[in-house]
Amino acid sequence: APTPRALLCGLLAAAAVAAAAEGGRALPQLSDDIPFRVNWPGTEFSLPTTGVLYKEDNYIIMTTVDKEKYKCILPLIAGGNEEEEKDYKGPTPGELLEPLFKQSSCSYRIESYWTYEVCHGKHIRQYHEEKETGQKINIQEYYLGNMMIKNPLSEPDQEEKENPKESAKEIPTKNIEGQMTPYYPVEMGNGTPCSLRQNLPRSSTMMYICHPEAKHEILSVAEVTTCEYEVVILTPLLCNHPKYRFRASPVNDIFCQSLPGSPLKPHNLEQLEKQQEMMKMPFRRVKEEEMHSTKEEKFSSIHKPVAVGSHQLLTVGTTHISKLTDDQLIKEFLSGSYCFHGGVGWWKYEFCYGKYVHQYHEDKESGKTSVVVGTWNKEEHIEWSRKNAARTYYLREDGTQTVRMVSHFYGNGDVCDLTDKPRQVTVKLKCKESDSPHAVTVYMLEPHSCQYVLGVESPVICKILDTADEYGLLSVPS
Repeated sequence: APTPRALLCGLLAAAAVAAAAEGGRALPQLSDDIPFRVNWPGTEFSLPTTGVLYKEDNYIIMTTVDKEKYKCILPLIAGGNEEEEKDYKGPTPGELLEPLFKQSSCSYRIESYWTYEVCHGKHIRQYHEEKETGQKINIQEYYLGNMMIKNPLSEPDQEEKENPKESAKEIPTKNIEGQMTPYYPVEMGNGTPCSLRQNLPRSSTMMYICHPEAKHEILSVAEVTTCEYEVVILTPLLCNHPKYRFRASPVNDIFCQSLPGSPLKPHNLEQLEKQQEMMKMPFRRVKEEEMHSTKEEKFSSIHKPVAVGSHQLLTVGTTHISKLTDDQLIKEFLSGSYCFHGGVGWWKYEFCYGKYVHQYHEDKESGKTSVVVGTWNKEEHIEWSRKNAARTYYLREDGTQTVRMVSHFYGNGDVCDLTDKPRQVTVKLKCKESDSPHAVTVYMLEPHSCQYVLGVESPVICKILDTADEYGLLSVPS
């Protein structure tokens, strides 16, 4: 009977053999080109229906040295996607997207200063509204592209239908969160003249990619060269075309379900993982946060896109903070030695409790640009809290109250060019339950020039909110 390591090696070998048998072609004995990952999902579990294929009867029974038994369902690596793509005679990608263009719908993305508006098939606009009490709203805006012909999708699609060679053309792909993803490009030109390029009009490439659960969200807006932009949009409409379909992570999952009388995961493997976790513990600090999420989490921002609605929206970034023990993490967070990071787009944010809020951008060529948004001064915060609500409450069903959110004032940031005053930020710490107990979401709003609101939400915060005093200051739970 195998040890945990031997059990995993045996599974991988079995998967490689099964893949070769299913696909009818020989695969190398074991190769790093075909990565596997073993999961222990328990008995209540449904096999994935997208990406790598599975069959209920494609399994092996594995027994550990402790006589624990597992039914391990293997993936069919050499699935039939290639044939499906070859035989596809359905609508072209342009025809699939036509309903989106005809219904005149618009998608929005709000970043720290700019809002981006994509009205599909019409234009993309970048704007900022300045609202001052009792005065009219000032709007600063640029069109990053306009559609110049009536039916932008008809011409390339017509070519594809009339000329079979055209349809065999390589579909362009873009690296999105480490995954090469096929996209359908739509060009928009004739935008607002660009003074940095002799008043040439701004232009954009709209990159439509398939995501089955999306609602046409704008995933990203990037200025690839001066006044030329790339806009990535998630849409379920393209998913009916096999060549644009969502691809699962290249890691092939093996699902091992425990049989009656066996634990969810082999006992020896549990012990081994605990030892590895303990060995890593002293070295995990902010550095892991900078690396963002692990490889298997990398596609999560696409798989679960940020919902876009009609009311005021946010720049949101979710990362996974290191898995220190909860007590240790809370102590380090409250001492300011463990900082939360987040944000998407050009600017990222760093929040160190009781120390500062920074806004920064990292570039391979020019290094790191950093702006101090606010710094902590306890007396200034207490003064601020006398005029503002430092704590807000939530009423439970049983009639008792619990703290829902605390707000902290960080002033004396870098001087703002627009106001000639120091930047300042109100940090709102909220409890947010999550499947991952170590996730943190950070977002930034700018309701007035250089006056910010930073939202920080995490299950970690849930554990300390009820310690808030009258000034909203938190402490380690007793």
